[in-house]
Amino acid sequence: MDPRRVVARRAENLAEARPYVRGWAQAKRAAETLAEQLRSAGLETDFRGLKADVSVFGDGLVCLGTLRPDAVQLMARLVATGLTAEMAEPAGRTDHPDTSAA
Repeated sequence: MDPRRVVARRAENLAEARPYVRGWAQAKRAAETLAEQLRSAGLETDFRGLKADVSVFGDGLVCLGTLRPDAVQLMARLVATGLTAEMAEPAGRTDHPDTSAA
């Protein structure tokens, strides 16, 4: 069992009592934020399959699509660089965007 439901199937057939819109809208916002960052890194053409979706439970999903290994390697390096920069910031600094809600 997957307690976080990360590997849940996509909602191919919607159940009447399940609230799918909220999960999809959250995934849409996250996908748009990622797309913006990928554009600024020059990677938008490598992530053409990026889209919002929803699971059978109504949880939002962000699908990256089929990716070339070098695009994933570059994305991993960008994430690592960002994390390194974030860890190097002085404690208590508040002039960067809050990403805790993402």
